[in-house]
Amino acid sequence: MKTLQRFDPLLGAVAAVLFLASVVGFGAALPGFLPLGHPVALLGAIGVPHAGAFDLLGFVLPGLLAALVAVRLLTRVPALAPWSLRVGGQMLVLSGLAFAAMGVLPLDANDIQSPASQFHASAWMVWVLAFVPGALMSGLGARRLPGWGRLATLHLVAGMATLLGAFVLQAVMPAPVAQRVAFVAWALWLAAALPVAATVRHR
Repeated sequence: MKTLQRFDPLLGAVAAVLFLASVVGFGAALPGFLPLGHPVALLGAIGVPHAGAFDLLGFVLPGLLAALVAVRLLTRVPALAPWSLRVGGQMLVLSGLAFAAMGVLPLDANDIQSPASQFHASAWMVWVLAFVPGALMSGLGARRLPGWGRLATLHLVAGMATLLGAFVLQAVMPAPVAQRVAFVAWALWLAAALPVAATVRHR
């Protein structure tokens, strides 16, 4: 346990860098891919060159690491903490697994209505619907604990930013751009969550 604890500050950062670097790198290598014009999932879509590698590096590994980050956050929750903090943490674990599932269930770029595309869309929706309330509940619960203010703020800001990117901003900007807002908010939360958690008191 102590060995794993030493790597805590790196888990989220590695996951965030893997995801963001995969989007940038595989996007640059795919002819015709528009960084702000195409959905991220296109890089891992069935039939796209190097899709399997992107799905592994961009979705599966970051998602599994995100789930591990959430588990490590749960281990820091005090025994008498508000129930919302514990339930929120469990939802954050689910969101990480759903993120990984997006790589296991790739989009079919040739048929957006195909079962494969619908499964991918479902995984994306589970990721959002688990992360947003999970982060908000965690933030609200953490606000009630002395010394947990910074972590509470991180959860709340990340949850609201992801909510805006996933559902609200698409009304005023192209959907791929709004989607990237949600992804970047999640990646920043992922990189910061455990380092910030290390600064709070826990029993």
